[in-house]
Amino acid sequence: MYIAVKGGEQAIAASLELLAAARRGDTAVPELSAAQVREQLRLAVDRVMAEASLYDPDLAALALKQARGDVIEAVFLLRALRTTLPRWGYAEPLDTARMRVQRRISAIFKDLPGGQLLGPTYDYTQRLLDFELAGNDNPVPAAPLADLPADWHQPLASPIDELTRQGLLEPCVPSKGDPVPPDITREPPAHPLPRTARLQMLARADEGWVLGMGYSTQRGYAYTHPFAGEIRMGAVPVEIVPDELGFAIEIGEVLLTDCQLIAHFAGSATRPPQFTRGQGLVFGHGERKAMAMALTDRVLRGDEFEEPATSPAQDSEFVLAHGDNVEASGFVQHLKLPHYVTFESELLHVRALQAARDEALAAIERSAQPAAEGTE
Repeated sequence: MYIAVKGGEQAIAASLELLAAARRGDTAVPELSAAQVREQLRLAVDRVMAEASLYDPDLAALALKQARGDVIEAVFLLRALRTTLPRWGYAEPLDTARMRVQRRISAIFKDLPGGQLLGPTYDYTQRLLDFELAGNDNPVPAAPLADLPADWHQPLASPIDELTRQGLLEPCVPSKGDPVPPDITREPPAHPLPRTARLQMLARADEGWVLGMGYSTQRGYAYTHPFAGEIRMGAVPVEIVPDELGFAIEIGEVLLTDCQLIAHFAGSATRPPQFTRGQGLVFGHGERKAMAMALTDRVLRGDEFEEPATSPAQDSEFVLAHGDNVEASGFVQHLKLPHYVTFESELLHVRALQAARDEALAAIERSAQPAAEGTE
């Protein structure tokens, strides 16, 4: 704690009371419950879970309520809790091919096995305010799952698998030697990072930052214009292998968004011409983040394809080191805390520089006077 802060305990206590009052808002309006946040603001909840790297919709909703809707503050709260939780095991790698799909689209195939499943999306809505939602007393209920088609939530084959079989798309294979991926939450990142670590950092990174990086590549900085090979969202089984059993058992499901972007590659001395992949995978329903992540992942793989690094989005350390919104927020917001001593030293330094400059100018002026008099 800053020493200067200790003398303001009463002011801090009063500030916390004001914060609680501001969080509650007008008491004439019914209080928003964490359950309402979880069910009706689910996209915000999903983003908090993704950037906090903790899958728990209830806790993410509570964090959002406590943070008054500030997503970064909610991520901070959830990450702080995450550090206190014991780690009692590791799950088996998730198999997204087993996803019980709620939404699955491809921009490169008109006809897909199982069809295009539009699912819940804003893609086909008009961006006009719906003032009927302002009443929200008895909104029209959505169709219950029981009324949906029988094949809803069924695993579906990936439409881009056939391209891989034909050799037109690079295959998904483990890294050479199939090393265990590093855990970036326990091992400090050391650049250059393997792709497994980069993907972890991108999954946790601020959505706006990753979106900006991906967008920059489409505007000409490390130019790329990939195609959406497949975007899918749904529930994926989570399995662990207990020591006493020795085989995998399913312990639940997590909602994921998976994006595979494919980009043209003209070939090199070591690789044939083919399409290459960019991968995005995030907790919850987060297509924008998953797509931006896939864009950024692909350009960060430039060294694999002997592509020159000419833009910020291709600089792995620049992209990854500045994408963590909790760390970035801490560095920026710490400027609000007392810096009296530091500023006083800087103030003395600037005054000394000014005095030295004034003395130097005066000396120059004095030395120029005799010469001017002699000229007369």
